[in-house]
Amino acid sequence: MKKLILAVLIISWSHDLLAQSYQSMESEVTFFSSAPMEDIKATNKKATSLFNAATGAIAFVVPIQGFQFRKSLMQQHFNENYLESDKYPNATFEGKVIGFDPNNSGVQEAVAEGTMTIHGVAKKVKINGQISKTAGGLKIETKFPIKVADYDIEIPRVVFYNIAEVVEVTAVFIYKEK
Repeated sequence: MKKLILAVLIISWSHDLLAQSYQSMESEVTFFSSAPMEDIKATNKKATSLFNAATGAIAFVVPIQGFQFRKSLMQQHFNENYLESDKYPNATFEGKVIGFDPNNSGVQEAVAEGTMTIHGVAKKVKINGQISKTAGGLKIETKFPIKVADYDIEIPRVVFYNIAEVVEVTAVFIYKEK
């Protein structure tokens, strides 16, 4: 009888952990650069993410070439001259969400702490955001600044007034249970 109870508890516990795993089914990552001469905005709907609500583990991958710009020349310069997407095809984040209670059904403020890698440079970061439950999943939203120089992205002096030194990143991930 003890073995049966233990087996039921292990199966139940394992199911709870599995039920706490989420995969992004929809995503939108946008960056906005406001500079004296020009505002630049690009959107990427090809990012993927995994989130384990039980442990707080989170990871995402953003394919650099997935960013779409209003002007094709901006997109070309972004990929070839600044982010060098052939050499560094993805931006990534791997870390842990702190402050999320999977039993709370309201919107929750949380912080993701971990390592962000862009342009081959890895940096420890803290990102504030909100997590809310949706029908069958979760939604994570965040907005945070990225200092371009922190990731060894060089802005030539000739376009210094066209590209901001700090860009604003907005990310929305819609997750479904895995």
